[in-house]
Amino acid sequence: MELKLWYIPDEGLMRSNMTKPIMDLQHHRRRVGYIEWHPTAENILLSAGFDNLILVWHISKGEVVRTIDCHPDSIYSMSFNRDGSLLATTCKDKRLRIVDPRQGTVLKEGPCHQGSKSFKAVFLGDTGRIFTSGFSKFSDRQWAVWSQYDLTSPLRLENIDSSSGVLFPYYDHDTKMVYLAGKGDGNIRYYEIVDEAPWCHYLHQFLTGSPQRGLGFMPKRGLDVMRCEVFRFYKLHATKGLCEPISMIVPRKSEQFQDDLYPDTAAPTPALTAEEWLDGKNRNPVLMTLKTGAGARTNKPVLYHHEKQFLVTADRNNERKFLFISQENRVDYRETSNMNINAINNNATLDITNQNQVTEKKQIPWLQDEETANGVTMCDIVSSGQCPVATYVTLNDSASESDSESDPEIEPNGPRTLAVLKKAYKHRTAEIKSLKRDLAAKDAQIRKLEDRLEKLTMNDDEM
Repeated sequence: MELKLWYIPDEGLMRSNMTKPIMDLQHHRRRVGYIEWHPTAENILLSAGFDNLILVWHISKGEVVRTIDCHPDSIYSMSFNRDGSLLATTCKDKRLRIVDPRQGTVLKEGPCHQGSKSFKAVFLGDTGRIFTSGFSKFSDRQWAVWSQYDLTSPLRLENIDSSSGVLFPYYDHDTKMVYLAGKGDGNIRYYEIVDEAPWCHYLHQFLTGSPQRGLGFMPKRGLDVMRCEVFRFYKLHATKGLCEPISMIVPRKSEQFQDDLYPDTAAPTPALTAEEWLDGKNRNPVLMTLKTGAGARTNKPVLYHHEKQFLVTADRNNERKFLFISQENRVDYRETSNMNINAINNNATLDITNQNQVTEKKQIPWLQDEETANGVTMCDIVSSGQCPVATYVTLNDSASESDSESDPEIEPNGPRTLAVLKKAYKHRTAEIKSLKRDLAAKDAQIRKLEDRLEKLTMNDDEM
């Protein structure tokens, strides 16, 4: 009548490191049948027992924070919606319920599959619909699609066959696919979910000659994206002690990353703390890209206080490291300048080169007068805070020295008058604005070319 919380170390499972759980959760009066992790909140776990109760655990503290007591009989299944604000449950009394997991109240309730055996339900993400699988009065296996706003009758109800194995639904929000696998069957059916009638389309089935006792599945971030693997089951054989991986692969010849098959998926990162969720906040899952893994961070237990019964599951230093190494490299497609500036001890010589050949030494017309035309050829205005600083770069040291000796009013490394400085600052400001406009135009052109290239690539893949 208790739950045990285990931590799987980075080096994998071994007998030496799996001898003791990090936490025991004891509150159910009878054995526990099902558990469900909250999809977005940190350290929130739900457990359904044969005492007809659903307990909401704050596992960081090891205590029950809510008790859901609205089921008169055994609970068959439970499923969260996309942001974890609603809970769908099925019960032995043959009714489907929509429950507020924070208040423990029933929001919607209606009759479901009328067969005597167990039936299951799974929320279809954020679509506002629920998929159920069960039995009819005549023991025919069937599935149904329901609206969470009206449970009086299903949107669609279809019979499958007359087998006796209980059907388990598995939903993939990224590809909008539902997989149906029966206990004792050797096949896995898969359907596509759509947003209009008839709501669900049968696609195909995976057939084997070996019956299955149960199935588990790999999270999306563990799939082989280079093989176009969209789902992976782990089949526990019923007749022999074997766990077999079964991969659902889209047959494509391209070895590049397929963006249409792998949209950004839910990351192993909580979007809310347990306290925020208990206070009534809702938030969609944190997303990550399967191409580079950017946007994901781990949520591993770091420290557990046995005396205080408190579990710490956040390592901020490691989080920053993981975020840094998982960031995607951004390619800069802008053209590089042909200028190569070599600075030595704050007195620089500017060489305008093309393929390492000196072509010309440009002079700036707004600085040319009788005293400075032979010495000063470029002025760089550097803005530091609110104070502009003028730095003159000379091309001919001998010419500048001769000019400074003939005219003592000219400073070797500074402006001759304040008027020249202001004029240089205004000119450079206008030049910078013009460069920014050109850069924005180039970026827009790059985006158009990238969109065009993406469309051409998609057309080639479809062909």
